[in-house]
Amino acid sequence: MPNEAVNQEQTFLIDLLRATYQNQEIYPILQHNLSKLNDNLALMLRKWISDRFAQEPANAINIARVLVKLSRIIQEFEQGNRASNLEIAIAGYETVLQVYTREAFPKEWDIVQQALLTAYQQRQQIFSRNMAELREQTVQTQSQINILTEKLQQELEQARLQINDLTTVITQLGQKEGNSESKTEITSLIAEFKDLKQRQICVEQFTTTANVSPKTEQFNTAIFYDIENLTMGRSNPNLNFSLKQIQTNLEKTALVNKIAIQCAYADWSDSRLKLLKNEIQELGIEAIQIFDYSHKRNAADMQLAIDVMELAQNRPTLQVFVIVSGDGAFAALAKKLHEYGKTVIGCAYEGQINRILKSVCDRFIPIPAPHIQIPTPPRLV
Repeated sequence: MPNEAVNQEQTFLIDLLRATYQNQEIYPILQHNLSKLNDNLALMLRKWISDRFAQEPANAINIARVLVKLSRIIQEFEQGNRASNLEIAIAGYETVLQVYTREAFPKEWDIVQQALLTAYQQRQQIFSRNMAELREQTVQTQSQINILTEKLQQELEQARLQINDLTTVITQLGQKEGNSESKTEITSLIAEFKDLKQRQICVEQFTTTANVSPKTEQFNTAIFYDIENLTMGRSNPNLNFSLKQIQTNLEKTALVNKIAIQCAYADWSDSRLKLLKNEIQELGIEAIQIFDYSHKRNAADMQLAIDVMELAQNRPTLQVFVIVSGDGAFAALAKKLHEYGKTVIGCAYEGQINRILKSVCDRFIPIPAPHIQIPTPPRLV
């Protein structure tokens, strides 16, 4: 985004907060700036407010109070893009929880959580409605294509019959003694024959194109790596696997067009994972740090599941979700993704994947079993 546009949106955000703090009418300001109520403003709000909390800790409570009020107003604002309005409101609520913690402000925390839940539900309703409309449009478009294809096929059959008739007539005329009238008729018939032949070729090409559904080249896939499952635990992690090979095998799958997002969950402060860390940087995989990994065994699984569901709701272009883990806890996640109309690919060691998880996945891609090195016993003297 150009700097000028960024400055305008930041000024707009500050004006909104100031007007809210001064109890001014907010709706007129929103009505005159509908174009600025977009996802970029939601991202800017998160960063700008987080910076203010860090720079002005003594004023954080006042900022949080104003932000909650503004978020509620934007959540209820019906004009403009409702989905974007909700994204801005959700950004405000989630950011303010940095200050309104459950321990320090239980009442305010509960109020914000209730507002967040309502906003999430409203956003889900919009996504569901948009998906239903998109499916209906797709069905209608396909129906129109089928009708047009049927008509073209009928025309193609008629052209074939006419070509056969013309071929017979031209052959018969050619066998007669030539005169100027016959030659003129033959020339005319040949021209008509060529025209019909050209129409036949055009109809066949269109029919073939209409009946073939080419693979749409779009970024439709998200991959989530459960590193602890791949390393087979933390006490003595196995690093004898290739993330590059996993990625390559997935790209060969017909379901995968292009990979949009890749996330790997682990305690990356563990020095033993240094080799993996280098590889994920080369492959463009985002390293998701899981804190207190040794004390919270399910922390990575929980964060992975949260991220998957958030993307399933917010990114309609993501249709394929790959879970690189054999953990049976992800079976419920796969079923939930199916409810959202998503495709789920499982990827894990063949002998170490939960059978329920494997059964609910639309496709399973095995990873070669690691070669576990058995330490050589000490030589007895």
